[in-house]
Amino acid sequence: MNLGKYKNLIFYITTITVFSALMYYFIIEGQTLEVKENIVANTSSGSTWENFLESFKTNLHHPLALLLAQIVTIIMTARLFGWICMKIKQPTVIGEMIAGIVLGPSLVGMYFPEFSAFLFPKESLGNLQFLSQIGLILFMYIVGMELDLSVLRKKAHDAVVISHASIIIPFALGIGLSYFVYQEFAPDGIQFTSFALFIAISMSITAFPVLARIVQERNLQKTKLGTIVITCAAADDITAWCILAAVIAIVKAGSFTSSIYVIIMAIAYVFLMIKIVRPFLKRIGDLQAGKNTISKPMVAIFFLTLILSAYATEVIGIHALFGAFMAGAIMPENTKFRTLFIDKVEDVALVLLLPLFFVFTGLRTQIGLLNDSHLWMTAGFIILTAVLGKFAGSALTARFVGINWKESLTIGALMNTRGLMELIVLNIGYDLGVLSPEIFAMLVIMALFTTFMTGPALDFINFIFKSKKNQEEPTHENDSKYRVLLSFDKPESGSTLLKLAHNFTHKMNGNKSITAMNIAPVDEMHAYDINEYEDSQFQNVIETSHDLNLEVTTLFKASTDIESDLTNITNKGHYDLLLIMLGKSMYEGSLLGRLLGFTTKIINPEKLLNTVKGKGNIFNNSPFDDFTLQILDKTNIPVGILVEKDFKAADKVFVPIFNLSDFYLLEYAKRLINNNNSQIIILDAAGQIRNNIEVKELIRSIEQVAPNHITLYNEKKIEKDFLGSQDLMLISSKSWKNLIDTKSLWLSDIPSTLIISNP
Repeated sequence: MNLGKYKNLIFYITTITVFSALMYYFIIEGQTLEVKENIVANTSSGSTWENFLESFKTNLHHPLALLLAQIVTIIMTARLFGWICMKIKQPTVIGEMIAGIVLGPSLVGMYFPEFSAFLFPKESLGNLQFLSQIGLILFMYIVGMELDLSVLRKKAHDAVVISHASIIIPFALGIGLSYFVYQEFAPDGIQFTSFALFIAISMSITAFPVLARIVQERNLQKTKLGTIVITCAAADDITAWCILAAVIAIVKAGSFTSSIYVIIMAIAYVFLMIKIVRPFLKRIGDLQAGKNTISKPMVAIFFLTLILSAYATEVIGIHALFGAFMAGAIMPENTKFRTLFIDKVEDVALVLLLPLFFVFTGLRTQIGLLNDSHLWMTAGFIILTAVLGKFAGSALTARFVGINWKESLTIGALMNTRGLMELIVLNIGYDLGVLSPEIFAMLVIMALFTTFMTGPALDFINFIFKSKKNQEEPTHENDSKYRVLLSFDKPESGSTLLKLAHNFTHKMNGNKSITAMNIAPVDEMHAYDINEYEDSQFQNVIETSHDLNLEVTTLFKASTDIESDLTNITNKGHYDLLLIMLGKSMYEGSLLGRLLGFTTKIINPEKLLNTVKGKGNIFNNSPFDDFTLQILDKTNIPVGILVEKDFKAADKVFVPIFNLSDFYLLEYAKRLINNNNSQIIILDAAGQIRNNIEVKELIRSIEQVAPNHITLYNEKKIEKDFLGSQDLMLISSKSWKNLIDTKSLWLSDIPSTLIISNP
């Protein structure tokens, strides 16, 4: 017997047995020591089940278990409401703000008080608050990093008037508003100056992150308007946070005179950060140049800078969030470095911790306190003042400096966006005791309303000033050019689709137009690096176009609903053919992505063959009919969907014709012959071509122009080697589905395949 094979097993059993016996011995012997210590056994009354239930209830109320339950509930609710808002073309932050109010006393607390008391007992709110503050510190760090200070230095002179007017006008109106509501709504013992300053700053704030996302979604980032409004918002953000720091210092000190020392220390802190810490961080960042990762020691240095900066401003008396914002703003300006660092921080900050802040705000917001018409009229007056100050103030100032009415009103609508930044200011005021619960609830409603109105206001402005030409969706109704639109997610996919489009149009010279479109999820980009992101996406396409000596128009769009934007641009652009790549792509996560989920099996022949030979249908989870209804039925032009398997060129093309409805494929085969000199092999799979005079005439006409370029096969059986020798297969969407449904063995050997669907 070969004991070597069982050596590890023998050792394992021996070790477990010996040491288990040793533990048992010491436990038995140890129990004899209890007599000497006068220990009495704990014998609880009641059954074992009752003891278990009691223990289970205790565990449920344990602070850690309660906090984890709160986090799970908060994230799920925030994601749900964020998704709903995204579907109605609203920023997801609005849904997260609403989720906070829903979980608070305004809804769940009112109608399900026992559940609310169990999930959010008062003694647990301290843990929730501190954890949410950590989330806010990380968020403000990201906001600071997303500010492009180089743009501010270059463009600030164009936008400084609008930016400062958008602060001073609502600030002054806020002071005036405070005069009328102070006696009724200010907490006892709060001076008018402190109350008025917080109302004024709440009127003046702009949510730079939300505004930047809206600018991206509406493809304004490359326009003069987009540059102006981003610069205005960035300058507004910096100015407003500096003013807020001064306001906090004044409120804590009790008067402006008493706050002088705090303000002097704050100025010294800013000087230290800009003149000493920033150059130090730049040197460290330079060591990272050209690398795709950040080492852990460097991550530690930057996080320490963040924490020390936040700690310093908290100790000085101007709030830790200002320190976090400042730490982000002085980060090395290298775009790649900032992107890498933001990616490390934002998932935890935005997905896990920030929703806790929304709910904590919602737990403080008691809309039920507004229980009569007078209070709602006051809330309406606050909203009106906020809109007049920010919207009208920004718009009129922009018009005064020479911007046309449409762009001036657009600037006003965007600058009126308050979002999360407003909630941060309001919570600081509430924590300092400056804002009463009633006025806090009114201002939260104002923040929601002014953020929610941004999208509809922009749509209304565009409707009023509707232009004949739409830059994003060009129309070519009177143009006879053959227009191809290719939509891609990854740079290499764009290059492949461009080669395919070139094969269809190569010899058409001036009678063709090719547009390469990239629609990117807005959440993947940051305001300061969107141009670099776009350049990287189109890099391969541009290089391929130069290699092919091909003129290409590029179209880039940031989107929250890729599927809708893709179909809208396709339909309104009057294109003749849409080409997309099949596979895990930009559509992942959308309805289109779910419908195209089967393509990973197609791209991997071995997996596909196993699926075909096995049981089940690969369309069970992603029905092709649904794909046709949801995507192909929404487009009014032919769509070509490329299943890519190392496609280079369409020199040898196989076109199987399974029924009369597939004959439109011959038009595409004709284009490939005329423009690429492709060799076409047509398979008359159903034996219908030889009996169809019209089709035979079409084939004859092709042969007359390009003899020896088209071959008709009548064989029912196609050899494996034949399929592998082809560069491309053209097939109708209906026949493609039949191949899948019948589990055709072709699928394991097919070349790159273009599935073409006619509308």
